Amino acid sequence: MTPSTRRPVTVAVVNDHELIVRGVAALLEPFADRVRVVELDTETTPKQPVDVVLYDTFARADLSQDDLDDLAGSGLIGRLVLYTWTLTEDLVAAARARGVHAALPKSLDGASLADALVRVRDGHLDLVTVSEEPVIPSGSWPGRDEGLTPREAEIVALVTSGLSNNEIADRTYLSINSVKSYIRSAYRTMGVTSRSQAVLWGIDHGMAPTRMRITLAPDGATESDDDLPDPAAATSSR
Repeated sequence: MTPSTRRPVTVAVVNDHELIVRGVAALLEPFADRVRVVELDTETTPKQPVDVVLYDTFARADLSQDDLDDLAGSGLIGRLVLYTWTLTEDLVAAARARGVHAALPKSLDGASLADALVRVRDGHLDLVTVSEEPVIPSGSWPGRDEGLTPREAEIVALVTSGLSNNEIADRTYLSINSVKSYIRSAYRTMGVTSRSQAVLWGIDHGMAPTRMRITLAPDGATESDDDLPDPAAATSSR
């Protein structure tokens, strides 16, 4: 079978935030001849076989979440890929230890991301490239329309989730001073002056994790699963 006749790569996008997974799907939509996003998952794992899970590290850069082990051990997933804006040596080492197959920077445009996912599916791309410099991600993120940068949005999402500054520093591989600096600049943009105000702002602007699964049909139709467990911490049910 020639490359032009190979079936598209099937992809599930995973993150805690609905806007993040929908943004990635929209980025890849024009390239459905090569890559077909078949499932969007927030705080849950894919229910159908897929070639690749694209694990967006927004607000989860330390890779400590148990769901990463669930994904790595799933028989439904061909390749597990990180999608991140900073590829550091520490992150790559943690990814290798957790069973991740490849890591892709968010600086990739839609066409380049689609090409990279095809290469990952075919076994031609893995964890070999490390960049210490943050990149500007494509797509969207919570708080973008309100003026937050990607990193500020990530910090605010973690504040909204109830993490302390030290916990945020550990999760994002940033110094505590950098975390405080991002919080101050984010607060100015948000127009808040306290952590409690920031949490409420974050909830109102989609920063709180949600739990849902959306199955995407080839014809573009969507089907939201209503039978997902609804833990008390969940802020909404789909």
